Amino acid sequence: MTHLPYILASYGLFAGMALVLSVGAALRLKKARARLATLERTSSRPSGAPPYSMTRKTRRLWLIIACVACLGAAAALMLRAFSSDIVFFVTPSQVATKPPPADRTVRLGGMVVAGSVKREKHGETPVARFDVTDGQAAVTVRYEGILPDLFREGQSVVAVGTMQKDGFVASEVLAKHDETYMPKEVAEALKKSGKWDPRFGPPPSAASWNSMTVQDAKKDLSPKEPAAPSTN
Repeated sequence: MTHLPYILASYGLFAGMALVLSVGAALRLKKARARLATLERTSSRPSGAPPYSMTRKTRRLWLIIACVACLGAAAALMLRAFSSDIVFFVTPSQVATKPPPADRTVRLGGMVVAGSVKREKHGETPVARFDVTDGQAAVTVRYEGILPDLFREGQSVVAVGTMQKDGFVASEVLAKHDETYMPKEVAEALKKSGKWDPRFGPPPSAASWNSMTVQDAKKDLSPKEPAAPSTN
């Protein structure tokens, strides 16, 4: 599918060339018909009246319009091809509000809910289920395969896959770098949820979100005033 944009672009260029040739042929045919009509009414044409024909400026204008139409069609095809290959990022809240189509591959990002990871085996294939949350909603993810070594409960994760009736079916699970790494999209989702403000330090563990707000984090991380000296 990676060559689809180039195939569609080539198709658009060929279609554009065909359109230009068609317009050119139509203009030549129209000009020939005009000359024939001029010859037929020459006897009744007033003396000194110029014969009807399409001017060079008009022909040039039609060719420019045809070329612009061809370029527009090719660009539209290329944009459509590229948009079909883009894997959009979604949060659990967005999935809860408007689930993506079952045939659309998306990247689901958030934090792994502590205590939600369940592992089993189907034959020789390991299968894992876990919940991903952004602080406002949670989505159950099913993944067949070996989870990354850096996969942890309470840490950020990005799952690539499709949304099905029984949950999110992942074809790939990304948990890279180290335990402090957080994808930009996940960080933005957490900030919007009100569970984390980067001004108050690193994001809290997902296990503490049920009883923690940004204001709580602000209180915990605010500088403490020194105790007043004793007068005794």
